[in-house]
Amino acid sequence: MNASYILKKAIIINKKKSKKLYTRSSLKKIGVMGGTFNPIHYGHLATAEAVRNKYDLDKIIFMPSGTPPHKSKKEIIDKKHRYNMTMIATMSNTYFEASDIEIKREGMTYTVDTLEELKRIYKNSQIFFITGADALCDIDSWKYLEKNFELATFVGATRPGIECDEVNQKINQLKQKYDANILNIYVPSLDISSTDLRNRIKKIESIKYLLPENVEKYIYKNNLYR
Repeated sequence: MNASYILKKAIIINKKKSKKLYTRSSLKKIGVMGGTFNPIHYGHLATAEAVRNKYDLDKIIFMPSGTPPHKSKKEIIDKKHRYNMTMIATMSNTYFEASDIEIKREGMTYTVDTLEELKRIYKNSQIFFITGADALCDIDSWKYLEKNFELATFVGATRPGIECDEVNQKINQLKQKYDANILNIYVPSLDISSTDLRNRIKKIESIKYLLPENVEKYIYKNNLYR
């Protein structure tokens, strides 16, 4: 299959999964996997699946960020490409879907705004916001931090290179200060990063087996990260 056909197929599958999610009134637990996904890779997918399995979540919504406040614009490619790659990467898992909520939003995109919108859509569901443990260590700069914790249970996924003691200490601080509900999960080390993938592409090195094959095809088809 060529990249154009794969994208069309991914769009159709994602719409079907999204519609099914909206109409399921019995949904109780929804995971939200935020990130720039620049590009999305197997580390993201393995983390989401590990959290879904451990906490018995009904669905994981992958949420590519629009214009994140903590990232340099120079580092991030067009949000439409990141959303397309996310749809392609998640299409084979019936529990995963991609959302365009943040990429459609004008201006800076903040997690608290996204969580409020999701709570309006899924009124009776518990939201689990999945993030890297390193992000938890730097979470104090987030907009309306306390409100974030009121809207969602946070799940910090331990990544390679992050000291567990540091993460646990930070989680305890946040729990005491904000009465936050924070879970911590160890994900088997998949030492893959988007930064490394972008560098490999620039240096014309192989990225095979580090991200889904169809995402790789999309990157080359659109000449991304060169």
